[in-house]
Amino acid sequence: MTTITKRLRELTSLQYWRNKPPRVAVVRLSGVIADRTGLKSGLSLSSLDPVLKRAFETSKIKAVALTINSPGGSPVQSALIAKRIRALAEEHDVAVFAFCEDVAASGGYWLAACADEIYADANSIIGSIGVVSGGFGFTGLIDKIGVERRLHTSGDSKAMLDPFSPEKATDVKHLKSLQSEIHENFKAMVRERRGDRLKGTEKKLFSGAFWTGTASLELGLVDGLGDLHTILREKYGDKVKLKPVKVSKSWLQSWFSSETLSGEAIATVEDKLIWNRFGL
Repeated sequence: MTTITKRLRELTSLQYWRNKPPRVAVVRLSGVIADRTGLKSGLSLSSLDPVLKRAFETSKIKAVALTINSPGGSPVQSALIAKRIRALAEEHDVAVFAFCEDVAASGGYWLAACADEIYADANSIIGSIGVVSGGFGFTGLIDKIGVERRLHTSGDSKAMLDPFSPEKATDVKHLKSLQSEIHENFKAMVRERRGDRLKGTEKKLFSGAFWTGTASLELGLVDGLGDLHTILREKYGDKVKLKPVKVSKSWLQSWFSSETLSGEAIATVEDKLIWNRFGL
């Protein structure tokens, strides 16, 4: 009997299929969370939905693993992606594990929190459960160079927080009100997903601070320290098969106009500023 014939018999035997190695679909969530239609960068529901569906629909999978490396970004996209992952997990009755790499902070932690269990490296940056909004004021500059600001609106608040106009206390109060509401939604999600596993005080956990993986384990923000391969082998055995599931693009989507390339360059600068908050 030839080697090929033996292999074919093995593959078609009932014993083989009974002992088939467990499979785990792996989805990589890396980058700033933002809806940037037409650009390469940015994690959004529209860009991730196809890959998430394929991951959860993978034949005979035991779990879906999320490898996360994100400093955050849009709270809306963070919430939408997390809700979609939970919906698919419940629909297919599949466990979800998150593996945090360099950073899972702010919206990046929002994504991690949607998993049933979270793992990190001892040196990972975890947390930043808060909301931030930044900008610049140019009123002094335009006065110095002799530029006259002309702004006409219909609606008293239409030009709220305009960077070329003096900042108003009422505008700042309104912004902080929005931030507070978003922060409460973020905190509610973390409480719901982590429950009794949270060990720190709410004042500390939800202050916007961030910690190493080791400190995060003590605070209950993660369930353990370890990498994707080690943890999944411990759970499913040494023969576990990891199946990476990636976003597929048509040849047309790989072409970028000069306008798109320009937008990508701007997005890259913006992303770098966000990463820099965590020393990266």
